[in-house]
Amino acid sequence: MMSDRKQFALVMVVAALFVGWLGWRGFEIISLNERLKADEKVASYPYQHRVLRVEGSTAVMSSLRSHTTSTQEALGTVFPNMRNLSDSHRSWQKAERELAHIQARAGDIVLGATGINRIRWELDENWYHLQTMKSNYDTGL
Repeated sequence: MMSDRKQFALVMVVAALFVGWLGWRGFEIISLNERLKADEKVASYPYQHRVLRVEGSTAVMSSLRSHTTSTQEALGTVFPNMRNLSDSHRSWQKAERELAHIQARAGDIVLGATGINRIRWELDENWYHLQTMKSNYDTGL
């Protein structure tokens, strides 16, 4: 039978390892997001791609697009003045190319980090929620 002191020491070691692991994961995410902020093109884009979490060797990154959110809907949120343009206007095509380029660049930056072998994109629902709140505030709703 293990003494109370030994049990306590074992529990403290396990807790310390767990807290250290959590701290490392937090540091890793912060470090990856700092890499994104250090890139002038990615940092200057109106939407800030970021690492949400790391799962093994996969970085889960925020995105404006998903299978339920079209690129045009995303760009209309980022650039509200484009909403009044026709679907075939060349500004849409230019904005789509720029978003794709910036997202690919952000992914490449994160893939350049040690231990990251894959990117999984996840719709940034929180960003859309904040944009809706901001829009409602700006229009006085």
